[in-house]
Amino acid sequence: MSWRHPAPLADGRSRHAGRTVDHAEEWPRHAGVAPCMTTIGIIGAGNIGSQLARLAVQHGHQVVIANSRGPETLTDLVAELGEHATAGTREDAATQGDIVVVTVPLGAIETIPVEPLVGKVVIDTDNYYPERDGHIAALDHETTTTAEMLQDHLVGAKVVKAFNHIGAADLTGHATPSGTADRRALVVAGDDETAKRTVVDLIDEFGFDTVDAGPLAEGWRIQRDTPGYGPRMTADELRDALAAAKRYRDM
Repeated sequence: MSWRHPAPLADGRSRHAGRTVDHAEEWPRHAGVAPCMTTIGIIGAGNIGSQLARLAVQHGHQVVIANSRGPETLTDLVAELGEHATAGTREDAATQGDIVVVTVPLGAIETIPVEPLVGKVVIDTDNYYPERDGHIAALDHETTTTAEMLQDHLVGAKVVKAFNHIGAADLTGHATPSGTADRRALVVAGDDETAKRTVVDLIDEFGFDTVDAGPLAEGWRIQRDTPGYGPRMTADELRDALAAAKRYRDM
């Protein structure tokens, strides 16, 4: 498989899925399909969830954020985020979100509500750490991936793997406008091309280029202990890292 990122044209445009897209001249404007004031539901208010919430409100989106302890425990975070953010239950985040981020420990996947997410784009940020999550045989044997596990649970949703290989602080610290030289890139993987395009556009708006790893089953290429997991890389560097990745059992 070849991991190709659209190269910029001489006039500053790029080609996406056979069409030419003009890059916005001012950041954070962008040419994607995720419009301003999209509601982003975030299930999980830890380091990654909180930082994604900050990026979302910074770029004009509404946020509904939830955790396992209840909305009342998110008062300080919501106050920081401002008028475009509210705390809710997991059902609230799933129901109200146009795009929903799931960023919870793997053991909590079964608690994610299914029906409200049917037909929606769901971003999976999870990683597998046996010392934290306990051993999961299918992941140990690499017969599945964390995103495929979430997709199996969320029947009818459109799961896209993203944001799993960047430190929380870097989500805001490394974000730069489209067209910036040596811009950091992030990986996406997903089985639904339209859903993946939506997440690519959101990532671009948030400040990063993207590299498409292919379907969810290829998400192992950016799991922990692979070359692309963690370091800041450009799109070209990240494509090379994906190609060089080895499965745990081959290491």
